[in-house]
Amino acid sequence: MIRSCLSIEHSTVLPALDVLAPAGPVRAAVLVLHGGRANGYGRVHRGRLTYLRMLPFARALRHEGVAVHVLRYRYQGWNAPHLHPVKDARWALSHMPDVPTALVGHSMGGRTALRVADDPQVVAVCALAPWIEPGEPVEQLAGRALLIAHGDRERYTDPAQSYKYAVRARGVTRVARFAVHGDGHAMLRRAADWTRVVRDFVHGELKVEPIAPYIANAMCTPEGLDVPLGGTRGANR
Repeated sequence: MIRSCLSIEHSTVLPALDVLAPAGPVRAAVLVLHGGRANGYGRVHRGRLTYLRMLPFARALRHEGVAVHVLRYRYQGWNAPHLHPVKDARWALSHMPDVPTALVGHSMGGRTALRVADDPQVVAVCALAPWIEPGEPVEQLAGRALLIAHGDRERYTDPAQSYKYAVRARGVTRVARFAVHGDGHAMLRRAADWTRVVRDFVHGELKVEPIAPYIANAMCTPEGLDVPLGGTRGANR
């Protein structure tokens, strides 16, 4: 259940932060970042598909002591050089509890999550089918665990770029990258598997559940940057 909604004051166009709050004290938090487009100044409403696709992740991430925050940006686009979603994500983090926080972003939201990983309260970043351009920085990830998952039927973002990014990021932090065979950008064909890996990673890094062995193994092996994600009844246990 959405417990509260915040927005930037004194602005004609506002981002919004919807919160799935736990019943008791907050010990950790998650910021969920939806996708978008390279350029676009249209408003983001709750009925927009990019926002709706992230709600199952938000619900799955609910846990005792964990507050899940879902951001709606002011605009639909990345809008370089303004980088509106980056500014909105930093605003969201400033309004969240000062507790260990994980970022979960899809597509443009994945790129946004990577950019704001340097926030002091961030401990982990989960980038799903992330939009990554050559030269995307990695230094801000130092000390933050990173998990990337990318489908092999992707038509909008480049799995090769996320692999190259993961290789570079391994120079500054722990990284695991999973290949989701048979699925594309919308993450619908294997929705349960996407949800499982996100939940396992986030809850493990926030220390509310044990770290899943398949993720721990990927983090510490050379082959861990191109691991086929097993099905819910298959591998990766």
